[in-house]
Amino acid sequence: MSSTPYAEVIGDPIAQSKSPLIHKFWLDALGLAGDYRRAHIKADALAAFIDQRRTDPDWRGCNVTIPHKVAVMDLVDDPGNIRGTIGAMNTIVRQRDGSVIGTNTDAAGFYAPLAETDLSGAPVIVVGAGGAARAVLFALARAGVGHVTILNRSPLKAMGLLATFGLKGEVLGLEAQLPPAALLVNSSSLGMAGQPPLDLDLSALPDDAIVYDLVYAPLQTGLLKAAAARGLDTVDGLDMLIGQAALAFELFFGAAPPEGRDEELRALLTA
Repeated sequence: MSSTPYAEVIGDPIAQSKSPLIHKFWLDALGLAGDYRRAHIKADALAAFIDQRRTDPDWRGCNVTIPHKVAVMDLVDDPGNIRGTIGAMNTIVRQRDGSVIGTNTDAAGFYAPLAETDLSGAPVIVVGAGGAARAVLFALARAGVGHVTILNRSPLKAMGLLATFGLKGEVLGLEAQLPPAALLVNSSSLGMAGQPPLDLDLSALPDDAIVYDLVYAPLQTGLLKAAAARGLDTVDGLDMLIGQAALAFELFFGAAPPEGRDEELRALLTA
């Protein structure tokens, strides 16, 4: 009897995830047999989940979202030294030999919409200091950004991230007045449906600043609405979501997503 390969996305909460829509769209477009699911996994069930899945030959792997991106590193192999570089995993892949490895497609997915922007030496602001922030800061360090201001509730954790990625900067509280910056990134869950809002005064940002919100539920967050009201360029969470998903899809199903279908996919995701 033939079996169907599948992958999934895990997190807590997970109902908001649009990953199944993305991967199923690509599977259908390519005519590939396969499935992609959601799994609501709480922190105390993460280890058991990985143990159970690693023995399932149909399981190709999973994407990992809040709050498991750091904890999952203790449960899988790390041939690319993700722990020593980004320090968070968002993609877990089962190999043909049954081993399970972790990697990170967030950093490349985050940076793709900024690839044409010269950020070398530019001041940037990052909100949050969790697993997504690690991918963002890793990518920004590679881009050679200048002074980095992290806004976070826990200053100690955020200062550690600056040191980890060799970035010069400072840590401020969420209520602090923003400094001028070329790029503002929200890597936290603030502004997500069911989470507290992210209320920032954007008046200090120059007119050519870019505001990038990784939250995609809702797609037009309060932060992006405030940026648009100021006439600033914005990048929404779907850009990173689709970018990181494309890399993961190829790892799971052995084929690149179809070209020229992004507008159709965005329409599906925003319907």
